[in-house]
Amino acid sequence: MMNQIKRVVYELKDLKKDYGDNTVLQIGHLEFHPGTIYGIVGPVGSGKSTLLCLLSGKEKETSGSLKYDDDTFKTGWFGKIKPNEDIFLASVDFFHENQNVYQALKDIHPKKVDAINGRYFSKGPQKVLWNKQIGTLSPGEKSWLNNIMAVYSDPRVLLIDDYGTTIDNKMEFDFRKRLIKMNKELGTTIIAVAPDDFHLKKFAAVLIYLDNGHVSKIRPGKTKSQGKFRKKNLNM
Repeated sequence: MMNQIKRVVYELKDLKKDYGDNTVLQIGHLEFHPGTIYGIVGPVGSGKSTLLCLLSGKEKETSGSLKYDDDTFKTGWFGKIKPNEDIFLASVDFFHENQNVYQALKDIHPKKVDAINGRYFSKGPQKVLWNKQIGTLSPGEKSWLNNIMAVYSDPRVLLIDDYGTTIDNKMEFDFRKRLIKMNKELGTTIIAVAPDDFHLKKFAAVLIYLDNGHVSKIRPGKTKSQGKFRKKNLNM
């Protein structure tokens, strides 16, 4: 019988990320499989947002390797990673703080901006956010906007920063339904991070817990059948 080819979207080996003299992330071996929903959980400073930046290609690891589709990210001049259109990072932190919400959404979803306005910004307290500058948004407003950007995207891999943080349960349930539908119908690999597992454990197939830049544990989430996970050498 022929050996079955192992399919992974990401493979991290001996990965380390430093900012100056400070090591913020150190992972021995971690794999992400296609079509799976992952939740990455950890307190502020645990390295979860840094991990998203590395997975998206926004930043490069200090040492070790990170492979996407069994290859490293392509780089251009001065070693800067070239954007990969198959990967979408839903995070307002990468927009200019002087941009308003409308401009940011138009930049990433030009054909869907009117539908987004009608669904989320046409009434209630959210109406005033449409012309509000990114730099003046509260943490809860940023989280809400991250989720809106996420559910209107159509990538192969969707990365969501601060999922469900400080938004009400009704809004979170709406976002969750749309993400599950995206995963089921399109096979989208989804990796969402949050400071706790309150929302993520309701739909993520795999929960990865970070502590001080290290993977502390990995647990099955909603259903084991939704995906596979593999982890080696937690103590790097």
